[in-house]
Amino acid sequence: MAELDTKQRDAIEQALEAVDVQTRPGALSFPILVAPRAARETVGPVVGDRVRVAVNAPPVDGKANAAIVALLAASFGVRRADVEIVSGERGKRKLVRIAGASEADLLRVLGVGS
Repeated sequence: MAELDTKQRDAIEQALEAVDVQTRPGALSFPILVAPRAARETVGPVVGDRVRVAVNAPPVDGKANAAIVALLAASFGVRRADVEIVSGERGKRKLVRIAGASEADLLRVLGVGS
């Protein structure tokens, strides 16, 4: 991944301030906006008050949800069992909880951290 300059880093951090990130002992929760059937699977950027998560899978029979869990687990370096869709299982707007993750991990996934 290319190194971000200070301006890009500040823009990402400012956008992330709009996201309702909740940290609880041992877990991180944040809202996402899902883009199913995407050409590329990605986490980010921040869109409005949510983190955009793009997956290849269609929103049929839970395939997109399974792809979201797998992508977030790989991105945050945790097991799939540590990623939970708390709400919004049938819509594009979801709340996810990731056990063993921190705000620093989220910044790293979005390309801000080292």
